Amino acid sequence: MSRPGYALSAWPWRSAVYLLTGAVTGAVVLVGIVVSVAAGGALALVLVGLPLLLGTALAGIPVARLERWRLRLADRDPAPDPHLPPATPGLRAWLTARLRERATWRELGHALLFAVLLWPVDALALTAGLLFPAAVTATPLLMATAGDGEEAKVLKLWTVTTWPAAAGAALLGIVLLALGSYLLGVAAGARAGLTRLLIAPRETGLDARVTELTRSRVRLVEAFEAERRRIERDLHDGAQQRLVALTMTLGLARLEAPPGPLADRLAKAHDEAGRALEELRELIHGIHPQVLADYGLEAAVADAADRSAVPVDVDLDLTGRLPTPVEAAAYFVVCEALANVARHSGASRARVDGGHHDGRLLLEVRDDGRGGARAGAGSGLTGLADRVSVLDGRLTLSSPVGGPTLLRVEIPCAPCSP
Repeated sequence: MSRPGYALSAWPWRSAVYLLTGAVTGAVVLVGIVVSVAAGGALALVLVGLPLLLGTALAGIPVARLERWRLRLADRDPAPDPHLPPATPGLRAWLTARLRERATWRELGHALLFAVLLWPVDALALTAGLLFPAAVTATPLLMATAGDGEEAKVLKLWTVTTWPAAAGAALLGIVLLALGSYLLGVAAGARAGLTRLLIAPRETGLDARVTELTRSRVRLVEAFEAERRRIERDLHDGAQQRLVALTMTLGLARLEAPPGPLADRLAKAHDEAGRALEELRELIHGIHPQVLADYGLEAAVADAADRSAVPVDVDLDLTGRLPTPVEAAAYFVVCEALANVARHSGASRARVDGGHHDGRLLLEVRDDGRGGARAGAGSGLTGLADRVSVLDGRLTLSSPVGGPTLLRVEIPCAPCSP
């Protein structure tokens, strides 16, 4: 509306059509509500009370759909449909999904407001911005079509008896039409803004995308954990068993071979196969340790503490199993933190505390080392934070120079299962 030539553009006419269709639609909605209430008396409420109640609750959906289509007249941005598809096909699933959505009840409130208040405002704005100025502009036409051609009633308020006065009224009407175009734009813009706020907020599409991204992230985490367990199982049942058989074969051949170069080569091959088997077992353990899968996080953390180069005290208060992705993330965070303690802190002792409280898994890894740990310094803290954030968790670090260092992890999760 601030651009030059707005009054001569198509927007005033689009605003007028928007207000006109709004007044007509609102009147129709009002009539429909009145007829429905009249038809749904006490007897109908007793006989078909539930269908009538459902119909009333869902009445705002078709009205909102029409309103989103009408918004194209006054708003360039498309209005997204806030309703999500039901999880399963069928009328029952559709009704359940709609009745549980806040958008359905917002649309019902909009329909009631539309029928009671908004459409009269549309009609009033259309009358003041277009019909009255058009009637004033048509004063010479009214005089020409009058029976005696000597006078004309303008808006039923004053009488024009001369042609110069009629021409002056026409000029006044043109000025009023120009001003009315802005009135129509303001009214249509405010009306469209209120409608969008009620039935199609601009954040709806963003919220839906955030929800879908959250769901897809959960699916990716679960798929990643399943794939990691599959790789661990294939390595354990496939490559590791073959290496065990190879090691045994080389050991038997080494015992049977006479002393000499061949026996030395067999001994070297046997040692290399043994080291490869040990590395493969460490790799399998790092991918997904069997103790974590079989006995849970508490036993896996205790096992990691036993294998740590720095003495570690463990005090975990877990009464059962946690969700698999949470256990895996927490275990690898603890393992990486203990590895950092051994490599960088110079600590003489470390401690792992934690438990499940108020729907959250809390873990703390502390050491008495030199401190000064920070992300991006080769400590792997960025990777730990990313791993935790995938599960909507939080990782905090306190590591002043001179120590001690405290790593705290919080991951929201369901209560422990026995």
